[in-house]
Amino acid sequence: MDWDTIIIGAGAAGLMCAAHSGGRTLVLDHAKKAGEKIRISGGGRCNFTNMYCEPANFLSENPHFCKSALSRYTQWDFVALVDKHGIKWHEKTLGQLFCDDTAKDIVALLVDELQSAGAQLQLQKSVSNVQNIEGGFLLTLDDGSRITTRNLVIASGGKSIPKMGASGFGYDIARQFDLPVTEIRAGLVPLTFSNGDFKSISGTAVPARIQASRGPSFEEALLFTHRGLSGPAILQASSYWREGEEISIHLEPNLDIYETLRNKRTSSGKKNTTTVLSDILPARLVEFLAPQLDLKGNLADHSDIRLQEIARALTDWRVKPSGSEGYRTAEVTIGGVSTTALSSKTMEAKDVKGLYFIGEVVDVTGWLGGFNFQWAWSSGWAAGTAICSSL
Repeated sequence: MDWDTIIIGAGAAGLMCAAHSGGRTLVLDHAKKAGEKIRISGGGRCNFTNMYCEPANFLSENPHFCKSALSRYTQWDFVALVDKHGIKWHEKTLGQLFCDDTAKDIVALLVDELQSAGAQLQLQKSVSNVQNIEGGFLLTLDDGSRITTRNLVIASGGKSIPKMGASGFGYDIARQFDLPVTEIRAGLVPLTFSNGDFKSISGTAVPARIQASRGPSFEEALLFTHRGLSGPAILQASSYWREGEEISIHLEPNLDIYETLRNKRTSSGKKNTTTVLSDILPARLVEFLAPQLDLKGNLADHSDIRLQEIARALTDWRVKPSGSEGYRTAEVTIGGVSTTALSSKTMEAKDVKGLYFIGEVVDVTGWLGGFNFQWAWSSGWAAGTAICSSL
């Protein structure tokens, strides 16, 4: 064999795996630079993990699958690696850890670890064909050259952000070897409305608690756009939303809107209802909602029952998106290579010796906030150390 291990994909998971796989390891990627999605993440500062990372923060047909890798290589293990390289970091909100300076520091860390381990990185190299041969795999590159390897690791990611070269390559390889692939769809993605429902309040943001019908609620910012709804709370809920379903919006979740209006009726009863509500919510949003809520007259004109109706409308506002912005802007791809076909300890295919799948290509998808990077580090480490111990 030309190599002990070839890793296809120089993203977070692939680079991490290469740093731990030992032996003669080669990383291939069609991009001009390694770690391009790392570089653009977190507004250029890379939300590299989350202090509160645990299995409950991940979606999968088998919610237990991720436990082994996450427990053996934790967020604190990666934080220690970041500290070892002298990279300064900070917590932003909700346990999200970011580089103080630039995401390029994380890419440099991974490449340095890869090189220290003796692995090689070759960019602008595309694999056109993979064959299972005795003792390993034969890869044919786009330039016609052929290379062999004992172990093959697929770290090619999902379909998210195709303009960066994302594709279904990893799923195709899985199917080629008769491994099941679950339904895939865009996740952590803005939701759209066909009639341009929110164009008039595009750019307006408000704290909200968002819940899709089949998932947990998420309490962060909600942003109205010319195409629909975005912001962290929407991105989180989008991973649980399915076409044709409603989402529930609870505006200003840390405020008791009914009690606030009731109190203001005593102090500001002569004011117009929309004026008083504009002290609680963005004025443009109140103006938008006024016709739907029939906000006529002064606040003093409304009974307790009527104030409760208004409060309920603002804390359980039901809307039905027509779709999402899709893979074009999605931060992740939900679904992937079925965990039923993989070892949770090593990430190796159960029925194909030497074939591994790690990172986003696997049916394990994290919430927004550094969880998907932690899955990349943990699954990459799991495969890498398993390969190293087998050499």
